[in-house]
Amino acid sequence: MELFSQNRAKKTPLADRMRPRTLDEFTGQEHIVGRGRLLRRAIETDTLQSSIFFGPPGCGKTTLASVIANSTGARFVKLNAVTAGVKDVRKVIDDAEADLNLYGKYTYLMLDECHRWSKTQSDSILPALESGILRFIGSTTENPMVAMTSAIVSRCRLFQFYPLTEEDIKTSMRRALADKERGLGIYPVDIDDDAFCHIARVANGDARCALNALELAVLTTPLENGKIHITAEVAAESIQKKVINVDDEQFYNMLSAFCKSLRGGDSDAALAWFARLIYAGIDPRIIVRRLIAHASEDIGLASPQAMVQAVSAANALEFIGMPEARLPIAQAIIFLCESPKSNSVVMAVDAAFADAADTIDEPVPVHLRDTSYHGAKSLRNGKGYKYPHDYPNHEVEQEYMPPSVKGKRYYFPGELGTELKIRQKKDNQQ
Repeated sequence: MELFSQNRAKKTPLADRMRPRTLDEFTGQEHIVGRGRLLRRAIETDTLQSSIFFGPPGCGKTTLASVIANSTGARFVKLNAVTAGVKDVRKVIDDAEADLNLYGKYTYLMLDECHRWSKTQSDSILPALESGILRFIGSTTENPMVAMTSAIVSRCRLFQFYPLTEEDIKTSMRRALADKERGLGIYPVDIDDDAFCHIARVANGDARCALNALELAVLTTPLENGKIHITAEVAAESIQKKVINVDDEQFYNMLSAFCKSLRGGDSDAALAWFARLIYAGIDPRIIVRRLIAHASEDIGLASPQAMVQAVSAANALEFIGMPEARLPIAQAIIFLCESPKSNSVVMAVDAAFADAADTIDEPVPVHLRDTSYHGAKSLRNGKGYKYPHDYPNHEVEQEYMPPSVKGKRYYFPGELGTELKIRQKKDNQQ
């Protein structure tokens, strides 16, 4: 049986075999496990209370949980929220209570993908957390404050993990290449510097991705002169391209950055966020809808062509699809960024809607009422109305406002682009 276990261990991915076993082997996340940090002190003194680790894939959340399992004197049980149900949890709680009563030993429940638990499943462990029978360690790629029930979150200490730095990734790769027991140390690997750096860079902060790519490169490259030579071309084939992981929070943060870049007039930044959103698989219709909204919200009549560009980009997306539509969308992005800015449209319509909700509802003035139906004139509808085209310059002064907001102004033209002309015209009329 032990022989089968050894054979299975040899066939597990490199990233799993090289999983750090102690805090000294753990790489990255210095802000929480560096010397003297709270989490490190709690692990070293075996006093860690219920916690949630959240951050992107491959940054060490599950690895750190394994380190805790190796260092604690408590019982350690691992479940996955995708497959574990209430029945599994109840068994863990029953066993934990028995161990605590008989041996005075606490139990840690490590739950991977903890954001996948329903409210019912989450509620099933609350009594055990409250009474101290169970210590919970959740691991998730989602923001727990958004994706998990507040009852669980409020009873846990949150630790945020960040993507590993490129140097962190390189450290993990060097260890794997040198380790003869668990890593690739038994192979005569000669890896070029540019190939090594390419894998570390393209892994995008994910150690698992880097180690699996390194293993693939080593195992698929034939011996030449007694060496496995990993070139930049081999490295590129092994890792292919970086993967941008976008959960709900990251998606909205990236979209916010895109919108703020449009508003701020930074076309380079807006294109960068656009590229990342599309690369991550976001529906491009979301992008063009934001362009149309910003064409009015942040530009408006300062550059009326902005709306034309935005709508044209949306039409192009429907007509030709991706990836060709990247070009007209990028054109619209650049046009909006480089256009003069004005928020006068959104300020005007917000104020008008506020008055519509707050002021009294009065009858429409007689001269503005509908005259298109039979009998309208007998009701005096339209009496006193001045038809602008009968007057010089097709303009005539008359009252158009609802009586309850008579004299109120909503639209105040800006001082840039086409709005400057509108502003000058209005100033001359006053």
